[in-house]
Amino acid sequence: MQNTEIKNERFSTEKNGNSIRDIVSKFGPLLGLILLCIVLTIASPKFLTLKNLMNVARQSAINSLIASGMLLAILTAGIDLSVGSMLALSTCVMGVALKAGLNPFLAMLLCVGCGAFLGLINGLLLTKLHLPHPFISTLGMKNVARGLALMVTAASPISGFPKSIQFLGSEFLGPVPVSFLLVIIVFVGYHIFLNRTAQGRHIYAVGSNSEAARLSGVNVSKTLIVVYTLCGTMAGLAGLILVGRVNAAFPLAGLDFDLDAIAACIIGGASFMGGSGTIWGTLIGAMIISVLRNGLNLLGVSADLQTVAIGLVIIGAVYVDVLRRRAESKAKVKA
Repeated sequence: MQNTEIKNERFSTEKNGNSIRDIVSKFGPLLGLILLCIVLTIASPKFLTLKNLMNVARQSAINSLIASGMLLAILTAGIDLSVGSMLALSTCVMGVALKAGLNPFLAMLLCVGCGAFLGLINGLLLTKLHLPHPFISTLGMKNVARGLALMVTAASPISGFPKSIQFLGSEFLGPVPVSFLLVIIVFVGYHIFLNRTAQGRHIYAVGSNSEAARLSGVNVSKTLIVVYTLCGTMAGLAGLILVGRVNAAFPLAGLDFDLDAIAACIIGGASFMGGSGTIWGTLIGAMIISVLRNGLNLLGVSADLQTVAIGLVIIGAVYVDVLRRRAESKAKVKA
């Protein structure tokens, strides 16, 4: 009787421990964002104002869009180092086409289409050439796209875009930036795609175990091609937002955008091991980066120290992922 009570008590303790761990794992990024906002509200009276919060939302739009595509790559245990260069080339091609007389709306489609095409090439390089890791193919594309952007613009920025192209990146609907509304629409679409479609489930399956997914009938090559094409599409779309904000396309745009997008995914709970992560966690990760940078600016912290702070946050997020993986492994062994 006593042994039974001890076992029941131990089971209850383990169950409570697992519940707490699940809650922290699921809502950890959101709790981190709320805590960060509370700290910055106390530290700076300017932080919790409507104008500043909308500024944070606007600043997060580009990274959020790129990170939504990056999440797909990370879910498949891959990565895309070329998103910044694809963004730059897409916007430069759009700028050159506009100067040649192309209709602005067709030019916008060209920008997004150029990103999608470059992402498609990344997927084909990975699947058809059987390169050992997407790190190789996307690193090569990073240099190719950056070089082409410099070539088509003669290493000079292109400015003077029409209002129709600037709309997404510069206009507001009431107090809310149009760019952030676009982010919400895109993320709702990705949520449905990842959770309600067969292709979305295939992405998680490939990341969890690509060989098991293949044996289960999943077309792994097709899935990877779709993933990297969407990643490039998001880079092209983010390029439209950037052009709208600065009214210029320049070949050196987006130099660190790949790192920011990866950071947003990891901070938001995605795992480099693949098969783990949510689209809303990625949005929260992008918001944490934007809130942190905004808060440090309000506090007068130098750009150098801001970079250090972001780096420490990334290291902390990866370490949390390592701890989570260890806990899951131990739980499987006990089971």
